[in-house]
Amino acid sequence: MDELKVVCVGGGLGAPSVMRGLKRHTSRITGLIGVTDSGRSTGKVRIALDVPAPGDIRNAMVVLAEGSPELRRLFQHRFRTDKSEELDGMAFGNLFLAALTQLEGSFLGAVEEAARMLGVRGRVLPVTLYNTHLCAELVDGSVVEQEVNVRAVGKPAIARIFLKDGEVEPCAGTVEAIAEADLITLGPGSLYTTVCACLLVPEIAHAIAESDAPVVYIANTTTQPGQTDELGLAEHVRTVLHHLGGRGLDVALLNADAPPAELREHYSAQGLRYLEPTENELGAIRALGVDPVLAPLIDTWSGPRRLWEKLDTIRHDADRVGDALVALVRERRRPRIEVVR
Repeated sequence: MDELKVVCVGGGLGAPSVMRGLKRHTSRITGLIGVTDSGRSTGKVRIALDVPAPGDIRNAMVVLAEGSPELRRLFQHRFRTDKSEELDGMAFGNLFLAALTQLEGSFLGAVEEAARMLGVRGRVLPVTLYNTHLCAELVDGSVVEQEVNVRAVGKPAIARIFLKDGEVEPCAGTVEAIAEADLITLGPGSLYTTVCACLLVPEIAHAIAESDAPVVYIANTTTQPGQTDELGLAEHVRTVLHHLGGRGLDVALLNADAPPAELREHYSAQGLRYLEPTENELGAIRALGVDPVLAPLIDTWSGPRRLWEKLDTIRHDADRVGDALVALVRERRRPRIEVVR
């Protein structure tokens, strides 16, 4: 099989994990990464230096980087100081990308130059160069602005999400990468603030919906407080499909390796419910015209992580996800066998 051309859409820790798992199978990976994050050090950089959110871009580049290990470590380093609230917790790579934006004159130029310095194998692109914010209308009719507030806990459920700026255009090269892809992955990650936020760029969503390549949503393992408290797997799939305009989603890749009871209990105590792929859920996904595919996807042997001001969840194992995706593509590429008489 020719080397796969893969486009991974998302952000956070999800899309980079998928990219890490696919690295063993192909070097032709393009990460299309969201830029509406507004929390933690990313939010501080956005406010101070007027750039799209650099944090998820930084994570994706480090995953595909094959250059200096020291530079990769430096990119992910967070300053620790009790003398500056603004600097405490700041990721060096975020400041580096902001500085390069000023030097290069554009955020895309900064991303491309940083990728060159890191020795990125593949490509990382922001879904848009607009420094826009994610907003949500809640079921009570109120509206919240900025990603950190859209994902906040204790508010009414999300009715719909939208970008503060209208007519947001895609970054150069993104639509072309989608058109050339042999496989397109969405997620895993925060349903509204990561996965669907990327699909709010109209040309991105349209290009994915029109693609001839398999489009695979890698479903989350648990609900997420503040975003998907009451949603099951089928509702996750329905939401993604809605943001693609109701078509173009081929597969929902679901975890078939039930996590140990102690792991479920740990996350349940934090308000996260494991998303069980029951027959009812599988049937509801099929009714949407999406093929549910079950595979062992999660890391069942590592304990909970301590993340920087971020809620942990049952994580996907990068290698297992990569293997499952390649197997899925091979199955769909299998030539028809003809009987020779």
